[in-house]
Order: sequence, then structure tokens, then C-alpha cells
Amino acid sequence: MTIRILLADDHPIVREGLRAVLETQPDLSVVAEAANGLETIAQARETRPDIVLLDLEMPVLDGVEAIRRLLELEPKPRVIVFTAFDNDERILHAVRAGASGYLLKGAPREEIFQAIRITMEGGSLLQPVVASKLLRQIGQQAAGSPAAPAAGGEGQTPAYPYEPLTERELEVLRLLAQGMPNKEIAARLVISERTAKFHVSSIMNKLGATNRTEAVALAAQRGLISLQGNPSWR
Repeated sequence: MTIRILLADDHPIVREGLRAVLETQPDLSVVAEAANGLETIAQARETRPDIVLLDLEMPVLDGVEAIRRLLELEPKPRVIVFTAFDNDERILHAVRAGASGYLLKGAPREEIFQAIRITMEGGSLLQPVVASKLLRQIGQQAAGSPAAPAAGGEGQTPAYPYEPLTERELEVLRLLAQGMPNKEIAARLVISERTAKFHVSSIMNKLGATNRTEAVALAAQRGLISLQGNPSWR
């Protein structure tokens, strides 16, 4: 199966370089390019790509808003942010808007190929430096929450309380942290794909996450899992 890709970046030389790199792979095809946020939405609506590689710093319509609008389309493309911006807050906004992956420009080509293929299968992937910044930003928000306990305080409600996960949900969460899509989770746990999807939705609801990537980050921030050693997050 060929993965159809839309390149969205306001610098022509970046788009040209990405196209040349991606089209060395027989299963990757660039079907359209866009130079600003609104053009990205229009091209996605017209060409129906599987994956959108999107810069965050876009003219006319910024990248975070573009992500939100892209995910309103049917069929929904999967969005991988490909940007020079490694600001903690920008990363969090992009993930919460629905980005499935976040790569910094300068990533090795094999890492870009891997991110596209994992995302296409329904998984998610963040570079190590991006994952650490995302966790730090979530941790800072939790520490600054009015619900956060005072230092040394006891018997207070922890920041962002959540319903405990079941043993099965914890098993699913650990596989989710490895970037596995529902199909692979189902195969690993010998359950149906529908059941795997149900567990992933339940995990997201309990953690208050808007997508899989944020769910894993929140779970790590709360000590439910460790991201060390996971190829998608290490």
C-alpha cells in the first residue's frame, strides 16, 4: 500500500528536500504541497492524503489551528508536525490539537520514514527530546494547578485526579507507549481489535487526554508507566 502524503511548509526549499527524500521509498508518495495554513486545508480536502507533514509556523493560518481544521475533515488525515520549534508549550498545544507525531527538522531520514509508517498504522511517535519537553510542560502545568498539593502536605487531592486504570488497561497502556496501533495491541494481548480500541478510549477518558500521544505523556507524568526504553519515546 502506498502512503499518500501532503507537505505543508512555507519554505519551498524545505518542501523540495522532503519530497526528494520521501520519494526514495517505494511506499511513500507526495500527492500535494501547501505553503500556508489555509492552502493546507484546501489541498487536504481536495487530495485526501493519508498523512500531513506540517510545519507549525505557517502564514495565514498557524499550524495548531490547521491541525484542528484538518481533523474536522472526512476522511481525517493523520498529522505529523515537522518543525524547527521545540518550545515546550508549542509541543503541548500541537499534541492536544490532535497531532499524532512531532519531529524536529534535522531528524534523520530513517526517523521520518519510521514516524510516517507508525502513524499510518494508527500509532504515534515523538523524538526523545520532544517527549521530554512534553512531559516537562505537563508536569509544570500540574504543579501550577490550584488542585496541586502543597509541599509536604498530606491528605490533599492530587493534581488532575483520575479514575484508576484496570490491570488490562495498564497492559494496553504499556503497549500504547511503544507506539503500537490497535491492531498490534489486539494481536499481542489476544483480544479483538474492537476490544483494544475500547480500552484505548477508556484510558484516554480516565486520564483526561484528547488523543493517544497525550494519554501516554499524562500516564508517564503520573508514574503509571516509564518511557525509558520505549523506541517511540526514549
